[in-house]
Amino acid sequence: MSLDDLNREQKRLLKRQGALDEKGAPSRAPRQQAQRERVGPMQYLREVRDEMRKVAWPNRPEVVRYSIIVTATVVVYTAFVGGIDIGFQYIADWFYT
Repeated sequence: MSLDDLNREQKRLLKRQGALDEKGAPSRAPRQQAQRERVGPMQYLREVRDEMRKVAWPNRPEVVRYSIIVTATVVVYTAFVGGIDIGFQYIADWFYT
């Protein structure tokens, strides 16, 4: 892919990212190293607990309703695929015997 294949929006994006210089020629942007500070196990568990408190947990009626919907959907699709399988089995038996 050459620069001629790019539209104006793509070229502007590449300029913002530093992949193109002011004249539009390709340039190599310096790679930025992400320095992460390591945390101890207690700090990690504290942060996990804080994040889990932010989660909007469903209440019991929602969980029951969703479980019923998922179970019914699985049963319906299993019956559908099983029916197709039996139909193809009859066709294959008729064709090969």
